Amino acid sequence: MNNEEFYVGYLPKMPRSVTRVVRIVVIVILAVAAALVGAFWIGQKPFANSFFEFGNVRQFEGTIQAGAVPFLLVEKEEKNNGIPTFERFPLVAEGKHGADVEIYDGRRVTLDGTLIYRDDMRMIEVADGSVKTVALAPAEIETPVSLGQFTLRGEIVDSKCYLGVMNPGQSKPHRDCAVACLRGGIPPLFIVRDESGNLSELWLVSTDGKAINKQILDYVAEPIEITGEVTRLGDQLFFKIDPGAIKRL
Repeated sequence: MNNEEFYVGYLPKMPRSVTRVVRIVVIVILAVAAALVGAFWIGQKPFANSFFEFGNVRQFEGTIQAGAVPFLLVEKEEKNNGIPTFERFPLVAEGKHGADVEIYDGRRVTLDGTLIYRDDMRMIEVADGSVKTVALAPAEIETPVSLGQFTLRGEIVDSKCYLGVMNPGQSKPHRDCAVACLRGGIPPLFIVRDESGNLSELWLVSTDGKAINKQILDYVAEPIEITGEVTRLGDQLFFKIDPGAIKRL
């Protein structure tokens, strides 16, 4: 037996042959780890351009339009041929709850809230007890415009998390949270991409414009196909569907 090759862990120095083997093993492990990190980094999808201004409470003024998806209509500075234009802010309550503003439908109010936004789409999380009516004329409510019948493929998400409270706020990893939000009254969005990758976000409602949260819970975060009527209300798109006709892909 070659005593020079015998090594016990507490000895101050390893034999040369053992040192060479350990050095090679360590270099290989580090190289493999670096390659895996690079592969995961390259394969990671970029996060959406979304944000939740947690802790930054602002005051808003506008007209409440209640319904399956409640909105606050806020007048913009620019006008269209002298006619006022509005930004529609969908409203939600704090936590996993929809905004209960039915009693303010059609009335001008002030409210405190926190912005949630993704790209050009903005939502307000309304602070509890902050809605107050004001003695000003409400905005004139626009009439929905039908764009026709369409068969669309996409994914159902809860709008609050998708627009910025969670990132990513969609697909399988987020399913349980989305179901809890929708069960609490958060309005559902239907996310659609066409063959060119262009994104459309449509508020999902029943054929008569009512909320359908409870009927769609089994289809959240799954690839599905739906046929229904697409309508436009201001700068928002709605998809009126029969939940019983949803098809899994």
